[in-house]
Amino acid sequence: MTATTTDREEFVRLTDPYRRELLAHCYRMVGSVDEAEDLVQETYLRAWRAYDGYEGRASLRTWLHRIATNTCLTALEGRARRPLPSGLGGPSEAPEEPLRAPATDVPWLQPLPDSLLDPATVVAARGSLRLALVAALQHLPARQRAVLILREVLAWRAPEVAVLLGTSTAAVKSSLQRARARLDEIAPDEDLVVEPDGAADRAVLDRYMAAFENADLDALLGLLRDGVSLEMPPHLEWFAGKKAVLRFFEARVRAPGALRMVPTHANGQPAVAMYERGADGVLRAHSVQVITREGSEIARITAFLDHGRSFTRFGLPLVLS
Repeated sequence: MTATTTDREEFVRLTDPYRRELLAHCYRMVGSVDEAEDLVQETYLRAWRAYDGYEGRASLRTWLHRIATNTCLTALEGRARRPLPSGLGGPSEAPEEPLRAPATDVPWLQPLPDSLLDPATVVAARGSLRLALVAALQHLPARQRAVLILREVLAWRAPEVAVLLGTSTAAVKSSLQRARARLDEIAPDEDLVVEPDGAADRAVLDRYMAAFENADLDALLGLLRDGVSLEMPPHLEWFAGKKAVLRFFEARVRAPGALRMVPTHANGQPAVAMYERGADGVLRAHSVQVITREGSEIARITAFLDHGRSFTRFGLPLVLS
């Protein structure tokens, strides 16, 4: 049957509301916003081609997630995982020294701007989108990753997952147990469910931004948790512990006014875009930093120094007026 304009309009009307939710799903699977957007496009192309055969036995949402999952699994065949620096080796011991050249051959994990998702998706899926958890998911084999996400994030029943993956219900349950055990090894403090607390996030972020803009290292020290970590992909070096992280900043934070911070959100977490003032007085994009808060302290800082590509994803200017 030849598709008509009416058919296409109906398809778009019915399926478009799920686009951002599917982006979050693909991002969890592959750890890359750029790749996830391409996979969502491929999902919709496959869905349109198969739309004549959709009989409504499953909900449209479930049908689209089934197609998206298969699309991701195909894309992940033979693909290296997307890590953060802490997933590639131990912490560095010389915070005062210049960083080595970036590792440009590593397919780094990318942050996910909250602005690309519906607010309801961010709130409902906040725990499963956190940067450290998405990084931990990358350590799982692709099919095991799919099982965990389908069962514990999308709340699919084990028989539904088994049909999608062409396996048995018992195999799905076994795979889920192995995935949970592996995540407990890699990220024992990460949970798939986190209660949102925007006021506490913003209070900590405001103090963090003020400390940098005022070059107030004492204020920054008061924010950092004892076991805080600092990662800066695409650099392999990363630092662990309050003393090491503070020594890193002491060697680089110059004077009040040298940095300007703009608040944003990523992965359901507070985040900030840092601009650095050059010798010509111009404030240029430096890094997008995703902040992990524990209580009133900062437990993890992940700063993406990727020559402005993160700024573009977040819709932020490369030069701040």
